Amino acid sequence: MMRLNKIVVFAALVFWGTTLVAQGPARDRIKTLKVAYITEQLALTSKEAQQFWPIYNEHEDAMNAIRQNERQKFAGRLATLSDVSEGEASTMLSQYLSIQEQKQKEDKRFISELKNVISDKKIILLLRAEEGFKKQLLKQYRQRRGNR
Repeated sequence: MMRLNKIVVFAALVFWGTTLVAQGPARDRIKTLKVAYITEQLALTSKEAQQFWPIYNEHEDAMNAIRQNERQKFAGRLATLSDVSEGEASTMLSQYLSIQEQKQKEDKRFISELKNVISDKKIILLLRAEEGFKKQLLKQYRQRRGNR
């Protein structure tokens, strides 16, 4: 039961972070910054960029749909976690694992398509760039929050 609590708390933090950061006009600004950051980090040629961005955007849309489904399944249940029965917890855990499988399948599809467009090294650089962008975004958010 303790492991389930950790998983659910982690999922809640992920949901909260993505909804907090990506709301309204700020979402468009963040997306623009992310495109520039990734393009720079990967040193994409114009030909690569032309093929890369439609694949990347499709992947982002698919992952956003999966995350939205995840939020819908768990959002209301997280608030009353102490009232969840063992059977409900088992169902939640199964749903969680199913969603993780969907994410993994989408990542595999994405990487498979990217292999036809950019090198394996650039795919690894992309993964690193996405993490770097998230860290930078969180750092700026914390700095702004601290300056209020």
